[in-house]
Amino acid sequence: MLPRRQDYGINRGAAARSGSLINFRSAVSSVSVRRSSAVLPSVLTFLVIVASGGLLLMIEKGMLNSVETPSPRGDGRRLDFIRQPGKRSADEVDAESQILQEIRNRTIRTVCSQKNMPHSIWSLSPPQRKTLLQHVLVNDEHRFLYCYVPKVACSNWKRVLKVLSGALESVDVNIKMDHRSDLLFLSALKPEEIRYRLKHYFKFMFVREPMERLLSAYRNKFGEIESYQKKYGVEIIKRYRKGHAKDPSITGDDVTFAEFVRYLLDEDVERMNEHWMPVYNLCQPCAISYDFIGSYEHLESDAEFVLQRIGAPPYVHFPERQTWYKPVTTETLHYYLCSLPQKLLRELLPKYILDFSLFTYPLPNTTTEHCRH
Repeated sequence: MLPRRQDYGINRGAAARSGSLINFRSAVSSVSVRRSSAVLPSVLTFLVIVASGGLLLMIEKGMLNSVETPSPRGDGRRLDFIRQPGKRSADEVDAESQILQEIRNRTIRTVCSQKNMPHSIWSLSPPQRKTLLQHVLVNDEHRFLYCYVPKVACSNWKRVLKVLSGALESVDVNIKMDHRSDLLFLSALKPEEIRYRLKHYFKFMFVREPMERLLSAYRNKFGEIESYQKKYGVEIIKRYRKGHAKDPSITGDDVTFAEFVRYLLDEDVERMNEHWMPVYNLCQPCAISYDFIGSYEHLESDAEFVLQRIGAPPYVHFPERQTWYKPVTTETLHYYLCSLPQKLLRELLPKYILDFSLFTYPLPNTTTEHCRH
């Protein structure tokens, strides 16, 4: 039997749920401090943008009536890493990532502490709870729960789970991913079993810039997947393209991004397809106290942290990106958003405002001057 990977040593206080997200470090190295000083201006600018959008939502929902300023997380404890060959130590973790992690933690604590926000999965509506439980995967051997988000490397995480359970020999096996078989979902368990795992297991999820995730879903589903073209594409074209309401020749393979956005504007977020449903609605970060929320932008290092934290064997690694994968670049996202009628974008952003605000992503800049470049 191969030796098990050493665990990180993690000290976590048995604090209230609002402080459960992992604090990366309470202190940074002198190198990190110097680096963070260069990062702060951009972070502060970003905070103003996020706060403005989040503030509008909080005002609208009456969430500012009794908001108290969150106290700094200061239990004096820190996350200690076991140094291993080829692995990043705490002193090597990017300073900007640490700052954004802390901002994210505070934002989630503040927003989720409001009375009208869900504080457990049992306070969710039946449809909300059903969606959540169908997206949380369980591994009992390593005692963790993973809420998968489509278009945020979830296929690779499912490969990891299958390897850990013995259903797959290696994450690098060249097979088509079956997204249901050999996987245990929280929805398959009884209420008392769910409660136990929520209380005692390590819980994590991964997030991605909302518009980038949306564009990735659009390009993949309407550009490559015939079943989506037939099921959604045909309907979208008939509904939003003039003169095609009764056209029998429509195949749904040429849906424009603007047409897709118009479709999203008419959709209830709680009834959306999982590939474009907001992350907030999929994983309910107020109802579940996630111990770690990783970022697609820091996928490699965040995935390695999770693998170490759950005690995965050393031969289990996070899969490398496939050579055929076409990533959404900054330039590609810039092109699509700037080509979109700005009225549509302004109407679309409120549907994803909690994803922007809770997970520390700045609202997209599509001013005329920015788009000109």
